[in-house]
Amino acid sequence: MDWRGFAEQMASLARDLLAQESLSATLERITASATELVEGCDAAGILILRGRKVQSLAPTDQVVVDSDRLQESLGEGPCFDAARRSTGQRQYRIADFTDEAHRWPAYVPEARRLGLGSMMGILLFTEDEDLGALDFYSRRPGAFTEASETAGWLLASHAAVAFSSARTHAQLQEAIGTRHTIGEAMGILMGSHRLTEDQAFAALRRYSQDHNVKLRDVARRVCEQGGLS
Repeated sequence: MDWRGFAEQMASLARDLLAQESLSATLERITASATELVEGCDAAGILILRGRKVQSLAPTDQVVVDSDRLQESLGEGPCFDAARRSTGQRQYRIADFTDEAHRWPAYVPEARRLGLGSMMGILLFTEDEDLGALDFYSRRPGAFTEASETAGWLLASHAAVAFSSARTHAQLQEAIGTRHTIGEAMGILMGSHRLTEDQAFAALRRYSQDHNVKLRDVARRVCEQGGLS
């Protein structure tokens, strides 16, 4: 492994990740980089676990989605374990699926039918939170070595920071947009019904509660339709 060359690639990637214009673009760049930079990696994806529900983010191949869905339906699997906070495991490497049937007896035979030979996964985390698992797939047994694991860990470290930053930015942009929409809706109600600012906001909130609709969606409807209906 040319670690000097790899370090230069990682430095370039760090700048590239921060330059992405959206959360989805950031995640897609992360998983694409996994297949480009980690030796033996044929496909990659980010798995998010909410309870027992799995979400596949930025998969580079359909086999990633198939594997994630399989683990969700069975309630077991390496990515499932890596993304689950309670296990305390931050990374794993499966050299050969044929040797792992005892750990995931239901998942392994099905994974082999998907054409998977080996896997590797690393938890994406910051000091504040766990973000999910970055998973690496190979169709060949024995594809991932200790060097692959080290490279994956370095990539995941950069990816976690970029993921967290991009998500925070996206949430901020959404909050700003929501605030603007609510303000515009209040202005419409104030002008059409001669309401005060407090009365207009109360009308939006009351409609939201009575109809079980999010406040931002109520505001958007007022902006589109010119009032509450």
